[in-house]
Amino acid sequence: MKKIVFVLALFATTLGMGQKNIYESIRFDEYTEDHEVLAIVPFIANLELKKAVDQDELDVLAQKEGYAVQNALETYFSRRKKRKKFNVDFQNIANTNAILAQNNITYENIDTYTTKELCKILEVDGIISGNLNLNILLSEGVPTDFSILDYFSGNANYGRIGVKISDGETGKLLWKYENEISKKTGKNTNELIDKMMKTASRKFPYDKEKRKNRN
Repeated sequence: MKKIVFVLALFATTLGMGQKNIYESIRFDEYTEDHEVLAIVPFIANLELKKAVDQDELDVLAQKEGYAVQNALETYFSRRKKRKKFNVDFQNIANTNAILAQNNITYENIDTYTTKELCKILEVDGIISGNLNLNILLSEGVPTDFSILDYFSGNANYGRIGVKISDGETGKLLWKYENEISKKTGKNTNELIDKMMKTASRKFPYDKEKRKNRN
C-alpha cells in the first residue's frame, strides 16, 4: 500500500510540474485598446528526433511542424469566433503567408524581423507567434497507447510549446502561454492546440466577456 501511495504522489508531482504557465502584461488593456486584427505567423520549431535525419530533411520537417501549428491555431480561433465575442479578428493565414512571401519573408528568416516590422508589413495590430520543441513529428500523430510508467521513463514527454501575443506598435510582449506536450495533451497538432487553448481560454485576453468582468 505504501508503494502505491508513493507512486501516486510522485505521479501527481510529475503532472504538477508540467502544468500551464500563463503571463499577461499588466498594461495589456492600455496597449490593446485599439487592436482590431491579429496575424498568426508560422511557429519556429526545433526538432530533436530520436531517429537519424540529415539536416536538410530536419529543416523541412521543422517547417512543416511550424506551419501545422499556425493552421491549427487559425482553426481554433475560427471555431470560437462564431461562439465567443472576441474583440479582435484574425487575419486569414493564407493572406498572411502570401504577404510574407511577397516581401521575401520566409520560414528561414522570419525570426530576423521584429514584431513591429511584421505588423507594419502585414497591416495588423499584433502578432501571434511561438516556439515548438519536439522529439516527435506531432503533425503526423503520436502513439495512442498509454502507461503510467511512461511518465517516469520519459516516454510520455514529447516537448514543449509556447504561444505569445505581441503588440505591433510597441513590440511589447502582451501575453504568453507555455505548456509541456505529452500523450495526454493530444494525438496530433489540431488536438493539442484545441485542448491547450481551451485551458488557456480561461485567461485568453481578447475574450470580450472576460475583459468586461475584470474591469
